Amino acid sequence: MLSGQPGRSVTCLQCRADLRVCLNCEHFDEHAAYQCRERRAEPVMEKDRANFCEYFEMVLRTFGGTKKVPDAADKLRKLLGD
Repeated sequence: MLSGQPGRSVTCLQCRADLRVCLNCEHFDEHAAYQCRERRAEPVMEKDRANFCEYFEMVLRTFGGTKKVPDAADKLRKLLGD
């Protein structure tokens, strides 16, 4: 687990990917201008590479187990009361 904001050179211990990247920022939005909701930030072209953005805030995500998605047969059984 990471405590605080990652520095520019911090990488994932498992896959060695950069952590301080736009894709991990809470301001990242693929539908916003330059894919960033922070209006004061300088545009970053490579969203998956480490950068020096001063507005970077690591997004908090929770990862859980896989949920069982009911298939059509389960839904039909439930509908028919079986």
